[in-house]
Amino acid sequence: MLSISGLSKRHGSRTVLSDVTFHALPGRVTGFLGPNGAGKSSTLRILLGLDRATAGTALIDGRPYRELPDPLRTVGSMLDGSGAHRSRTARNHLAWVARAGGLPKRRVTEVLDQVGLAGSGRTRVGRFSLGMGQRLGLAAALLGNPAALVLDEPVNGLDPEGIRWIRGLLRAHADAGGTVLLSSHLMSEVAEIADDLVVIAGGRIAAAGPLDQVIAGHATLEEAFFALTADRSEQRC
Repeated sequence: MLSISGLSKRHGSRTVLSDVTFHALPGRVTGFLGPNGAGKSSTLRILLGLDRATAGTALIDGRPYRELPDPLRTVGSMLDGSGAHRSRTARNHLAWVARAGGLPKRRVTEVLDQVGLAGSGRTRVGRFSLGMGQRLGLAAALLGNPAALVLDEPVNGLDPEGIRWIRGLLRAHADAGGTVLLSSHLMSEVAEIADDLVVIAGGRIAAAGPLDQVIAGHATLEEAFFALTADRSEQRC
């Protein structure tokens, strides 16, 4: 389980997050929605040990990321596309990640095949399309065969076939008992796959709960989203 409790973050006099609390549960896909600047990236960076909170906790399987004994086998993440240097080949990038995480080399070939890049392993990342870069980032997230996936805009740059593929992959991961926390601006995709929703605006949680409860009273997720964030998106705590 991914557990965020009372999370607050300040940059000088500016409050980025204020008392953010929600959970992403095993066996479910949790959509994490919010306008630009709402605090999504800050929340995910704190969860993954890339930033520190001013107050509150962000736990993965009951521990902060920095205290996980085997982090790549516990949580896989993709926050900024592939994260690979343009001069590296896809295979070399993944081999480096695998070595750093103490993972077997065979996983490199396995995940390249899993994400549809089996024929592009020796291609330099600088020659990849945006969609191929997204697939490489997902391959890195899957290397440790983790129980939890934390993904920021994973379908960005993918064609319709790629979007359908990743939807199936994430659904299968959750159905097998895994946890998926998915941040995206594509409302239709989130509505298609999410079991639960967390909506953040102005650094505060605007709504959290099962999809049908969050959108109750609205015709679509998009309509619910704008209604929930209308009074907060221009605010900062």
